[in-house]
Amino acid sequence: MKFKTNVKDIILQTYNVKSFRFAKPASFNYKAGQFMFITIKSEKRKMTKHFTISSSPTERDFIEFTKKLTGSKFSNALEALKLADWAEIDAPYGDFTFEGEYKKMGMLSGGIGITPLRSICKYCTDMRLETKISLLYSNHSERDIIFRKDFEEMQERNKSLKVIFTVSEPSENWNGQTGRINSEMIKREIPDYIERLF
Repeated sequence: MKFKTNVKDIILQTYNVKSFRFAKPASFNYKAGQFMFITIKSEKRKMTKHFTISSSPTERDFIEFTKKLTGSKFSNALEALKLADWAEIDAPYGDFTFEGEYKKMGMLSGGIGITPLRSICKYCTDMRLETKISLLYSNHSERDIIFRKDFEEMQERNKSLKVIFTVSEPSENWNGQTGRINSEMIKREIPDYIERLF
């Protein structure tokens, strides 16, 4: 489905990551984990790129993607976006989806790669699915952790969700896991990994 829309909200997630929310038609549906093509205008020129949808289908008032702002032409065009600016969305696409098919899952992610997993975890939490999820999420430092507050709130609501943050360059105040994700960390944090779909 292709539809014209407007910027509804822009959320600063970390010092260099923003989420962009857009109004969507009531008739538009997608699955957690899918992606979309977004077209925006920059200096009267249209630019198109595809992004994972970081919102969940349960968040019915908007559709959202989240981007690390890298100084590229598209990043700079996103930085210039203001509320109510025009955009066009073509979606949904992709088969990396989850609607409750499995009872136990393991998830591994680093940095901005968290976006489809955020959508899936939010969907499972809002739908009160009993799927047991263990997510290992690695970042450079704690200030790079995207959706940290989001995941902490989800864990409070969803006792079947366990999120383990790990950073490769911790500060003195960090008391979570350290280092990159490896087999030892997976075995320690997700001891029943053999029983899970990853």
